[in-house]
Amino acid sequence: MPPRAPRFATADDTAPTVRRLPWGWAGLVVALGVLLLLQLVLADRARLAGDANWRPRLELACGVLGCDLPPWHAPDDFRVTTREVQPHPTVPGVLLITASFRNDARWAQAWPVLEIALQDLDGQALGLRRFQPVEYLGSPPASPLIAPGQSASATLEILDPGKRAVAFTFDFH
Repeated sequence: MPPRAPRFATADDTAPTVRRLPWGWAGLVVALGVLLLLQLVLADRARLAGDANWRPRLELACGVLGCDLPPWHAPDDFRVTTREVQPHPTVPGVLLITASFRNDARWAQAWPVLEIALQDLDGQALGLRRFQPVEYLGSPPASPLIAPGQSASATLEILDPGKRAVAFTFDFH
């Protein structure tokens, strides 16, 4: 029997067959792409959680996957509902400051740092101090977060800067 020529050396009139990706492989590639996108979103969740559009989606995803999100931080959403500065009733040379505020954010957020500034007639600051929650609440808060719509009261005693102090402002950080 004569030796046979290798297949690639023989003339073959048939067209080469083109292999096509089966649907199973295409589905796997799409699923891996979706998983990669989910991984990227979860890896960047701390930054995205500060965006009101992303937060509900991340809360849903973290509820299913068991991950955690940082507390919402929107100090501009705290509103002072009442405030009063008066001489301390029993301690001379001290002012008693009382205020109530509410969290108007859509989500619970960490207790704010309360900033009080005293000003003179020209609007110049005479004094400014920031108070931590334990200072203005009198004890650590029962919960690390203040719920949406929840109100709180602050009571502070500060040294009286004298007759020059005619105005005060509250700010949250």
